[in-house]
Amino acid sequence: MTTAPGRPWRHPEFRRGAADMAGVSLGIGAWGLVTGVAMVKTGLGAGLSVAMSLAVFAGSAQLAALPLLAQGAPLWVVWATAFCVNLRFLIFSAGWRAYLGALPRWRRVAIVYFAADLNWVYFLRRFPTPAAAPPEAQLAYYWGGVASSWTAWQSMSLLGIALADVIPTRWGLGFAGTLALLGITGSLLVDRATWIAAAVAACAAIAAFALPWHLNIVVAIAAAVAVGVLIDHFRPVPPGPVATGDEPS
Repeated sequence: MTTAPGRPWRHPEFRRGAADMAGVSLGIGAWGLVTGVAMVKTGLGAGLSVAMSLAVFAGSAQLAALPLLAQGAPLWVVWATAFCVNLRFLIFSAGWRAYLGALPRWRRVAIVYFAADLNWVYFLRRFPTPAAAPPEAQLAYYWGGVASSWTAWQSMSLLGIALADVIPTRWGLGFAGTLALLGITGSLLVDRATWIAAAVAACAAIAAFALPWHLNIVVAIAAAVAVGVLIDHFRPVPPGPVATGDEPS
């Protein structure tokens, strides 16, 4: 079955991508709700909160930057923290390049805006290699996942912004958001390397907790990235096929 390149929603993979991401959209929505409330209660106001939600679309960076803004941290600290939190997208982008690198620049820019952690995880599960399916099927699956995850995030984030003034702090939404974030993080721990990196990040964050302006987050990210790079560097290379001498020269 073929579809027009500009109409991925008509491809069967679009529905599959939307269905796969729908399973984790509850956690994504809960996280978005907490982020929406947090933006308003930090003092951004409804207008700036809506603009931040729509323009940034990076919950972890938003939640990391908000306490710094509330404490009056220098702008470079806010930018550095958000940059470090989002460094993982460099890895995602490098992986996606093999699949989407041939697309026009403007299409790649649009794809980058909607990129998220779980989109990456489910995309690779569906297409372990670029040759696993035609490019139009891969794009359709990606946009199907975006339709679920982006809609869940933005709708609940905007709801949190709208209800921030009537939701009391004592409800403990911050703790609920932490639980949602932990659930999403847990789904990304798929092998020993990611578990080790997560454990190192947790220990580093606790050890550097006394640093001002939540710089322990930056320390934790740097430690996790360093450990991940070392694991990849020293990981044994799978042996290739053994030559038997029967191959034609």
